Amino acid sequence: MNTLTDSVSPDIQSDLSARSTRAVWHPCTQMKCLDKSPPIAIESGSGPWLTDTSGRRYFDACSSWWVNLFGHANPFINEALRKQLDTLEHTLLAGCTHAPAVELAERLSDLTGNHLGHAFYASDGASAVEIALKMSFHYWRNAGKAEKRSFVCLRQSYHGESIGALSVTDVEIFRDAYAPLLMRTHRVMSPDTRLARVGERADDVVSRALQDVEELFEHQSEGIAAIIVEPMIQCATGMAMYPASYLTELRRLCDRYSVHLIADEIAVGFGRTGKFFAFEHAISEVAAENWPDFMCLSKGLTGGYLPLSVVLVRGGIYDGFLDDDVGRGFLHSHSYTGNPLACRAALATLDLFERDNVLAENSVRAQWLGSALEPVARASWARHTRQLGMVWACDVADCVAGERFAERLMIAARAHEVLLRPIGNTVYLMPPYIFDEPMAAWLGERVGAAIDEALAGGIGHAT
Repeated sequence: MNTLTDSVSPDIQSDLSARSTRAVWHPCTQMKCLDKSPPIAIESGSGPWLTDTSGRRYFDACSSWWVNLFGHANPFINEALRKQLDTLEHTLLAGCTHAPAVELAERLSDLTGNHLGHAFYASDGASAVEIALKMSFHYWRNAGKAEKRSFVCLRQSYHGESIGALSVTDVEIFRDAYAPLLMRTHRVMSPDTRLARVGERADDVVSRALQDVEELFEHQSEGIAAIIVEPMIQCATGMAMYPASYLTELRRLCDRYSVHLIADEIAVGFGRTGKFFAFEHAISEVAAENWPDFMCLSKGLTGGYLPLSVVLVRGGIYDGFLDDDVGRGFLHSHSYTGNPLACRAALATLDLFERDNVLAENSVRAQWLGSALEPVARASWARHTRQLGMVWACDVADCVAGERFAERLMIAARAHEVLLRPIGNTVYLMPPYIFDEPMAAWLGERVGAAIDEALAGGIGHAT
């Protein structure tokens, strides 16, 4: 007898949302509150739309937690996966290899001008961050500098929720419960342009933030292995954006004080910011050495299809692990490392970028998105409207938002057929790369209406 289902009435068993509340522990969710705001029971997806079991559809304006690039059930990626299914579904990558993993590693390296490479595969973003942190520490130990073992992150940064990644995350709601388990890390000022004082410009904020880094490095660089940053946008902070000059100067500081620079491109890579990699905003043909020491990739890597992450490194770091002594190698592994299906989805995603000239097309889509949301940006409650590439955001004034604004807006948006997931008082859109101008206009109208309803208090409180 299955006590999880036999004690439930037939009506509840037939309700996918209620069954999920009973059987599934949902992420980033206070489960006690799901009775008031049950999860949407999604049945299918097509293009930018998700459709629930009642037939109602929702525009996936947050790209299903920032992973989807080319829409749900994309025919091109589907076909690539069908062919791969008939060839090889999985094999271990320790002592074996396969074409999708090799080709993907080569193509990702090519996209950095071969400044980064030696792809180390994992399954999710937090795992990639863990790998980069361990690699940095282990590199310095191999180099005879075992004292370089601490890490630096920006204030209000987010890099994942496994123990190492959480140690370099500075969001209290994620960290506080697990603080006794975490590594001690240094935190430095964020270059978030919203931190500008009266009379300051964005460059002034960058200067203050860099000064904070330099003061730390000057006194403690002998014990610091690496600093980790999200290039151009600190996403979970509320889409905090900053100028590329911060990355350029940070690279120089890292070189001067012998500190590794880890770029967490998990959310901002693959065209989100207008460049293929966000760090490219800080790189020119005359300054190719500006690439970071480590680059962590995930989310959009497979177009939103399958879990996959990768860490790319500079050749000098890779060379630091080459030795006859096995213990000086990087002994880290995941069972599904370099899964052929996931790698094939990633290769199809790269093919779509090339075939459809996506970066150029996105520059036009970004204009459509910004124009469609202009009425929202002009609202009296709007603060710090900002956009970089395909990421648009603004903040709702504290005096207007009230309590649990994000949850009220999320519920209001559903009623207008839009899937949003606000961050505090920050409203943001990060849609898939497949909308046209009329669809952008429709989205702007619906988002504006949902915000008005949430601010008016006409929508019940959610979780």
